[in-house]
Amino acid sequence: METEVLIIGGGTTGTGIARDLALRGIDCILLEQSDINSGASGGNHGLLHSGARYIFKDGETAAECAEEGALLKKLAPHCIEDTGGLFVAVEGDDEKYIADFPGMCEKYGIPVKPVSYAEALEKEPCLSEKAISVFSVQDASIDPFMLSLDNLADAESHGAKLLRNSRVTGFEIRKGTIACARVRDIRTGNTFFIDAVQYINATGAWADTVARMADAAIPMIYSKGSLVITQDRISRRVINRLRKASDADIITPGGTVSIAGTTSVEIDHLDDIRATAEEVDHIIKEGAAMVPELSTTRFIRAYAGVRPLVKKENGSGRSISRNYTLLDHLADGLDNFITITGGKLTTYRLMAEKTADMAADRLKNDNPCLTSTRPLPKSAKGEWTEPGKSPKIWSSSPTAGDTLICECEMVSESMVDRIVEALKAEGAAPDLEEVGNRSRIGKGPCQGTFCSFRLAAYLYGKGELSDDQGIFQVRQFVNERWKGFEPLVRDKELMRVELQESFLCGLFSMEHSNELMKGYDDEP
Repeated sequence: METEVLIIGGGTTGTGIARDLALRGIDCILLEQSDINSGASGGNHGLLHSGARYIFKDGETAAECAEEGALLKKLAPHCIEDTGGLFVAVEGDDEKYIADFPGMCEKYGIPVKPVSYAEALEKEPCLSEKAISVFSVQDASIDPFMLSLDNLADAESHGAKLLRNSRVTGFEIRKGTIACARVRDIRTGNTFFIDAVQYINATGAWADTVARMADAAIPMIYSKGSLVITQDRISRRVINRLRKASDADIITPGGTVSIAGTTSVEIDHLDDIRATAEEVDHIIKEGAAMVPELSTTRFIRAYAGVRPLVKKENGSGRSISRNYTLLDHLADGLDNFITITGGKLTTYRLMAEKTADMAADRLKNDNPCLTSTRPLPKSAKGEWTEPGKSPKIWSSSPTAGDTLICECEMVSESMVDRIVEALKAEGAAPDLEEVGNRSRIGKGPCQGTFCSFRLAAYLYGKGELSDDQGIFQVRQFVNERWKGFEPLVRDKELMRVELQESFLCGLFSMEHSNELMKGYDDEP
């Protein structure tokens, strides 16, 4: 295969780069080893930062977040719930930090307004009675899956191509130039080659892994951040703890739920990224100081993502800048390799623009960036990722015979049909994982216990699954959901686990020893 630019990594930055390049008329292929947002882009808070969190440690990042956040609200409003945000200090928090907060926000152009406790409590009844100071900021929540899928859809409409389940396994380098990338199709095992003029490494936490294939190296620190999802939405707004950035100091509303976190734990490898029971307990305890309801509410999932931090100075974890790093790799003797990593979800568009600028300059393409002025169109790819959309549509105009497949999130057969059509249009196999990634199926309180089998049965009926494919896919689907529920199992949730085990193992014989499962994922 031949192209002008090969982009490696299908997160928000990678899909943003694909759209930026395609709008400039540059031919590009986006390569992703799994599915869109399978890395850090799918394991974050879904927070569109006002920038206020970074004013004391990272003013440049704070200012970029403020500017880009305001821009995205204009250009991609369908991906954003403009909730507004509060910064809340409670008894015992640093009073000097509190006093300096508004001045530092103003220094970096971040709108901020003091709010009385009475007014704050009227806006957010969930706040602790121990709150001593409250400020309002312009935070919002954003759907990272819809954002990436819509960027991808617009990129494809302008000529970009997507290759999923395809992993780079090496590069052929000749006289300081990458001649081609060697790629393996994960599902078939076949190897093929992509010949590009420029190669962009947008793999986030895997940036060093890919760079080393090109005989380059990027000194990185991997900071795992864990989060928990509540069954119900706790707050109307984003609520931040008014203190130096620490653990469990953000609660972000997302549709019908709230997301609380996060942590910062250095890890040595990227093999198995998941939240632990200890981290969950820590998040709940710390978060409850600001929002007491966290100590009694029900949680349906815990998950983790990895911050790809480039080590430029002495420091670790939270002490390293959240700004992005753009490398031209000329010092590594490469003239057609670019790496973009680090940064924030909020600044993804800016990161994509700067990366595309470098690639376009090398290609002698002087067409300007359009993503700062052209609205991001809605697409069929991302429409069903929005929490709360499915029940609104199904309840407002129910169709006779349109049975619900997922009762928790009210995803119906007709909605699955539309997702399957979209997947097939891009050459993807409409299996349980793919349909789940593009919908709310499996993301409600039952975490796939019932809807996984309903979805498999429906896909069998449509001829999309055959033989033993369904039982294998159900097992993998439920195991993936279990990874996010296991850290939450305690007290009454043990009854739910017993029900799930009885259903999956007792009724459908999905025990670990099942002969049908040999050769597949060995997780119990």
